[in-house]
Amino acid sequence: MRHRAPVAAVVLALVLGVPTLSAAQREGFELAVIVDGCEAPEFSHQGRLYVEALRGRNFTLRLSNPTGERVAVALSVDGRNVVDAKRTSAAGAAKWILSPGQTVEIPGWQVSGETSRKFFFTETARSYAKWLGDTRNVGTIEAVFYREKRPEPVPVVEGLAGSLDERQDRPLRMGAPPAAESGSSRERRAEKSEADRFAATGIGERTTFPVRWVEFDEEPEPSARIALRYEFRRELVRLGVLPRLRDGLAARERSRGFEPGYAPDPGGDR
Repeated sequence: MRHRAPVAAVVLALVLGVPTLSAAQREGFELAVIVDGCEAPEFSHQGRLYVEALRGRNFTLRLSNPTGERVAVALSVDGRNVVDAKRTSAAGAAKWILSPGQTVEIPGWQVSGETSRKFFFTETARSYAKWLGDTRNVGTIEAVFYREKRPEPVPVVEGLAGSLDERQDRPLRMGAPPAAESGSSRERRAEKSEADRFAATGIGERTTFPVRWVEFDEEPEPSARIALRYEFRRELVRLGVLPRLRDGLAARERSRGFEPGYAPDPGGDR
């Protein structure tokens, strides 16, 4: 399927070394969550990969192409394509183009040909998905990699990265009251209130990230699909991803009255 897809104009400056083995990989393709320059630890649980959401912290998404050819990557956060914020299939999504062997970090939602707005972890009630009116897929990050159908060079079309809905480039009024909920049962209200506290991704400060559109004819079937789930620590414990013994009080239950060793001597040799 032929697409015009954005490629980061600054990618040559973002090529990194060999990706670490702890990053989520499929056939060498990589998706990693980067917080404060470090790769977020991943936890495997019941066939899924989880990372801990750190409330209020910015993050980037690192993509790696291990092949000797260009690949296209459909990338979504909270069920929304990070290029245009649309909900589509992976095949129909606007995609990022990675050069052979390239690694790049996507800093946020691409709101113009020159600018993105940073990803950051927040509660669902204050998330970009909430502002867009659809929180069904919050807590998810997914990358789908497609190889190029024809390896020969194709024309590059210079231009801006498409037009998003103009409201996405205006300051967001995150404090607006949510739409009225149908039904009046206490249980449904409680569930909605709890869901609003779960982890999601916000749309943060603007950062310069130039892109341009190129032609790309992709294979119909993806070469790799990598999905991550993220939650705050409280929910990771509830899900059984992290042990409850990480709680400070629970850790005290492991205390013992006697341990082998000697009393420290303040006047002894140090």
